[in-house]
Amino acid sequence: MALDPDNVRVALTGAVYTAAKGTTAPTNATTAFGAGWTDLGWISDDGVEEGYNDDVKEIKAWQGGATVRRVIASSEATLKFTCIESNPDVVELYHKGDTVGSQKIEVHSPTPDERAFAFDVVDGLTHMRIIVPRGEVTERGPIKYKTDEAVAYDLTVTCYPDADDLVLIKYSDDTDWA
Repeated sequence: MALDPDNVRVALTGAVYTAAKGTTAPTNATTAFGAGWTDLGWISDDGVEEGYNDDVKEIKAWQGGATVRRVIASSEATLKFTCIESNPDVVELYHKGDTVGSQKIEVHSPTPDERAFAFDVVDGLTHMRIIVPRGEVTERGPIKYKTDEAVAYDLTVTCYPDADDLVLIKYSDDTDWA
């Protein structure tokens, strides 16, 4: 394979969306989101981090203790991002199961809040879209109130598999993906 600098991508901008689980998502990288999808607004300049935590087990042989095989016992996909808008959608996502109303939110112990998520990654005219049909905020960083920083909501979404073991879908309009 030849080296091609035109294939180097930079996530110059993008967006994070959420919707009720089961909401119809676009099936390509550029179609506008339909009813039910909410753009969470400004994301910190750290962008979005996609990660995988694989629990790999080594199979050792009796003869000499050599590793003869490795198997993935479990795997978890996550997407991390930090919202820097204090809008109702972000505040409700952070405070799982609670609702903003009458200019307040009453924060209770968190309840399950499974949703659909989408992440747009844009590099000039090239778009990539990640769709998470089933996900949930499973980690929340502390909120810092400080004079020289935006109030920020650090969130980690864990992707749950569907019946076919699908955890996320990636679309791109990059011609090299054809």
